Amino acid sequence: MSPRPPRVDVARLYALAWRVVGRVPDPVVRGLFRLVADVTWLRHGAGVRQLEANLRRVRPHARPEELRRLSLLGMRSYMRYFGEAFALVGVSEDQLAARVRLVGGDRVVAQLAEGRSLVMALGHLGNWDLAGAWATKHLGPTTTVAERLKPEALFQEFLRFRQSLGLEIIPLSGGGGGVFRELVRAARRPTATLIPLLADRDLTARGVEVDLLGERARVAAGPAALAVATGAPLCAATITYERLHGDRRRAAGTPWGVVIEFGRVLTAPEDVPRSERVAALTQAWVDELGAGIARAPQDWHMLQKVFVADLDPERYARTLAAERAAS
Repeated sequence: MSPRPPRVDVARLYALAWRVVGRVPDPVVRGLFRLVADVTWLRHGAGVRQLEANLRRVRPHARPEELRRLSLLGMRSYMRYFGEAFALVGVSEDQLAARVRLVGGDRVVAQLAEGRSLVMALGHLGNWDLAGAWATKHLGPTTTVAERLKPEALFQEFLRFRQSLGLEIIPLSGGGGGVFRELVRAARRPTATLIPLLADRDLTARGVEVDLLGERARVAAGPAALAVATGAPLCAATITYERLHGDRRRAAGTPWGVVIEFGRVLTAPEDVPRSERVAALTQAWVDELGAGIARAPQDWHMLQKVFVADLDPERYARTLAAERAAS
């Protein structure tokens, strides 16, 4: 019997990457992670195939070769995020400021200046860690939720990383006291708090079915439920990559930055029955997020199933039945 290959300690590998990558020249890091992206794309595994299935909803009339090209750009964008994340701890405040451009931020800044916390619905777009680090410096206290990864040691590494950026993190599970209850407390603090929540994929089995890019999809109820429960305004935000040039590129220390684009500031519709407000508000932010995805589909890092047509029909039927029984 041949010996088993040694198991990779993923948590230790991530910890090593956070310690080392920031010391490596930026062109080397970007070249390495682009190579990882290209190799992963060439292998055409389940994640890449699901990415292409999702991108097909964004570009339904694209030819197969166009879709494959788009998925390659998508994998390069995704791996760019990881390369940047591993190096983000060592980024200076001036570099951070140069890497981020804000669009439509006046309304959000005004809400926070008035002392009102604001809930933000995000998709898995661009570099949300970079955006979060920037927000803590330029917008104010920022609280978010993180999926509790396995093994626990890996989750702890991600937790330390995001806390080092100035973010307050609430674990999605195992955090004690209930995640939603902790988010309500954050929204009701005397100090205005920004609460960005990744929500374009339902991780709780208590999601909302919506229209996304012309098809039914399942997204998280959290942003809208929090807004309805606390009266806090809600907006969607898209985070996409852009090439940097000239002085800004030199100040950023990198050829890539991100654009954070805020949508309309939304409030729960009063002319809708209270029991239906979460669904109505969710559809409103999904419409804005969908438009953002359509503008930059290569930056939508969605390698998982989000559209109802891709879900297992029997399992999804059981999920809906359980929801009806609980309501």
